[in-house]
Amino acid sequence: MWVVAMFDLPTDTKQARRAYTQFRKRLIQNGFTRMQYSVYIRHCASEENAAVHTGRIERSLPNDGEVRVIIITDKQFERMRIFWGKKRKRPEPPPQQLELF
Repeated sequence: MWVVAMFDLPTDTKQARRAYTQFRKRLIQNGFTRMQYSVYIRHCASEENAAVHTGRIERSLPNDGEVRVIIITDKQFERMRIFWGKKRKRPEPPPQQLELF
């Protein structure tokens, strides 16, 4: 499972910038990786684990702005299509996945 957190938070005041930074740091501390600007992802081993991380996001929400979370399967994630503009760049390497034997 993949947990995708997408957010649009205000940064117009010093207090709002501080809340944005704290929220972003909490995502990173919880194992999320930046996929693109204001979109962070995390791989989870199960739906229960994904629910734990979704709850952590919910508990760390700033007062203003909008945060959306979607949970998708590995199969759905691998079907993602990536498009570039005229200047092509190499795609970033995929995030490390937890392997259990």
